[in-house]
Amino acid sequence: MTFRVHTVESAPAGSQAALEAIQSRYGFLPNLAATVAESPGALKGLLAGIEAYDDAALTLTPVERQVVLIATSVENRCDFCVAAHSMLAASLGLDRGQIGRLQQRQGLDDPRLEALRRFAAAIVERRGWVDEAAVERFLAAGFERGQVFEVVLGVALKTLTNYLNHVAGTEVNPQFANFLPSWASAA
Repeated sequence: MTFRVHTVESAPAGSQAALEAIQSRYGFLPNLAATVAESPGALKGLLAGIEAYDDAALTLTPVERQVVLIATSVENRCDFCVAAHSMLAASLGLDRGQIGRLQQRQGLDDPRLEALRRFAAAIVERRGWVDEAAVERFLAAGFERGQVFEVVLGVALKTLTNYLNHVAGTEVNPQFANFLPSWASAA
């Protein structure tokens, strides 16, 4: 089945204002939002999740949040989200070499970010059933107990978008193409 990639004008009326805001913020319309716009309610839910993960009350840094989102997307093999969040991570100052390592499930140079990557990947791999040792390793890297739940929030949000992309077969926007993982062509 093919899903329509909407423009602001072709989207259902209930999605148009949100798409206008997204396009204004980024200068283009990411294909995920343009596709999910088919359901104004689903788009609203998706955007609420994104807003929650961007909230200033969270204590993970912006780079740490991107590491969670990329690690989750790698585990779920979502080339769209890996590319999009790799671009965002680069814009926040994460080195391209480290981004490449993240995309390939390789260890990161920064022990804290590596512990975060491993913890997020374990949550995905084990469907949330991580053992106490995994939590303890995460905390030993300098994270706090509350941040365990921030990682789970990021994994849940990204799993939602990964699955939306899988179902819809979302095409990667040209703006993200330079950040596609090497495995994307085999996905």
